[in-house]
Amino acid sequence: MGKILVLGAGVSGIGAIQLAIKHGFNVFVSDSGEINEAVKIKFKSWGIIWEENVNNSNFLEGLDWIIKSPGISPNSLSVINGIKMGIPIISEIEFASRYTNAKIIGVTGSNGKTTTAQLTYEIIKNAGLNVGIAGNIGKSFAKQVAEESFDIYVLELSSFQLENIINFAPDIAVITNITPDHLDRYNGNFQDYIKAKLNITLMQNEKQFLLFNSEDTVLGNAIINNPTKAIKHPFGFKIKGSSKTTFKEKKIIIEHNNSKTMISTTSFPLKGRHNLLNAMAASTVGSLFNLSKDSVRESLSNFKGLPHRLEHVLKIQDVNYINDSKATNVNATYYALQTINTPTIWIAGGVDKGNKYGQILPLVREKVKAIICLGGDNSKLIEFFYKVTDVMVETQSMLEAVKIANKIAKRRETVLLSPACSSFDLFENFEDRGNQFKKAVRAL
Repeated sequence: MGKILVLGAGVSGIGAIQLAIKHGFNVFVSDSGEINEAVKIKFKSWGIIWEENVNNSNFLEGLDWIIKSPGISPNSLSVINGIKMGIPIISEIEFASRYTNAKIIGVTGSNGKTTTAQLTYEIIKNAGLNVGIAGNIGKSFAKQVAEESFDIYVLELSSFQLENIINFAPDIAVITNITPDHLDRYNGNFQDYIKAKLNITLMQNEKQFLLFNSEDTVLGNAIINNPTKAIKHPFGFKIKGSSKTTFKEKKIIIEHNNSKTMISTTSFPLKGRHNLLNAMAASTVGSLFNLSKDSVRESLSNFKGLPHRLEHVLKIQDVNYINDSKATNVNATYYALQTINTPTIWIAGGVDKGNKYGQILPLVREKVKAIICLGGDNSKLIEFFYKVTDVMVETQSMLEAVKIANKIAKRRETVLLSPACSSFDLFENFEDRGNQFKKAVRAL
């Protein structure tokens, strides 16, 4: 019986524990924080030993593996000392992939990965195939492998989840884009973040596919500098090559193996160029699975989008209120501002992740009439944008932010919550932030 230490007792860690127990491993758990009481009761019923509030685990001796949850920093003492002792450190994604023969579609990127993953899942599910969705969305991958039996998995994968990859190789990898994000995790080193993202294709073979956004020059250069064995299939509005997905006259055009598939997007409900790119990626996956174009088109038409992603909340006195709380980096906010074509009151701010605001400066100048800074520390936002707009207000209350926006906004204008920052200073998560925004708008 092998001995495994799972670092982190959150969703990912618990899933890894379940799968490890199922396969007869002796499991220990270590968490740098306090473990929930309900989780402890579960651990007792499983007969496993745990420790909490510990940054340097007491269980390192005699381990076969350490499974690191994505929330655990690479600089954790348990990780550092485990490496020194020669213990292999793997991710939950890596671990789970070893215990399934299912086809795997992995989706990553700085923006658009959740929408792309969900849309891909619905395209495959609506075609009648036995498919699950996991990773950064839904259940943990390991939990699903332990409890379910799917023929296909769609995995949304963050850079954190793609750290500590050894053999993981999705049958189809999708990279939506790469822009600076989570630089606080990578000590300000953009190249380390890129490397983590490119781990999705690191171990792919010559029969597997890499779908990537050809519009993104950073991503394109990264793929050139990090060669892959996978079949490269770019998607975008303007690309060249024998294998490609592009867009013309409201149709997604997929070329593969000397055949061409055309899928109408006239009924696709999501707005914005970025969402068409997401649709291109998901439709291409459907085509690689030989799904009918009519089935894919129907799934595109019926897709409602996801909460907190350019979500229309209400129109009040001809003012549109848009919840884009999932925009936790600058590039996501860029897409939001690019999509909106009316004067905008922009609610922004939160925990800065090494943001570079220059990318959105022209759009802010063009479209934003007022900025409401909603964060624990708004100094960076204020310093960068105070000369750009005539109105800039600071608050730590969502209710107050919405009331101020309501006073400023005039007919045929938009109030946009698109923070460009993470939410953990004033809110539990981006969902909480978005839900508070919607509640405040409905209370006007």
